[in-house]
Amino acid sequence: MGKEMKQNQPISQWRCSGAILFAAVLIIAQYILAFFIFKLPGWEPLQWVGWAIWVLSLVFGIAPIFILRQKGGVAKGKSYVETTHLVDTSLYAIVRHPQYLGGILFNLALMMLAQHWLVIFLGIVSMLLIYLDIQAADQEGIQKFGDAYRQYMLRVPQINIPLGIFRLIQAKRASKPF
Repeated sequence: MGKEMKQNQPISQWRCSGAILFAAVLIIAQYILAFFIFKLPGWEPLQWVGWAIWVLSLVFGIAPIFILRQKGGVAKGKSYVETTHLVDTSLYAIVRHPQYLGGILFNLALMMLAQHWLVIFLGIVSMLLIYLDIQAADQEGIQKFGDAYRQYMLRVPQINIPLGIFRLIQAKRASKPF
């Protein structure tokens, strides 16, 4: 945290790409199919895993709203995505894009809950669209924060939780004196 936005760089306004909009539509379609059309007829142990992933998706989807407001230098009355500081602590020390990861996990949870080919197909397409938007978000981060964001990209993976935890533990060990 504490890396300021590059000088003379305008604050990036919240953007909503076609990919993420279409992914959101697919998630809504998955949800309707899973809960109202197919009514979760699948294998129950896999559904329990799906519920656990659903809860994890909520953590990764909601927590960044509060984290960015608190640590991102967001001006009063502005959207939480209008940060002026690069946030690289808490969830952002584990993955660079926790909200996108939350969306991917939500798709996965719906696929495990419904266990229907149509929900699975829609989920895969939605996850691919979210992944494409992650690439664009990294480019925006570079434009907004420059070299500080490039260094952040080297330290923290996009959405790989196990790798992010491993790197965080390694960094903490390296910074401790013997």
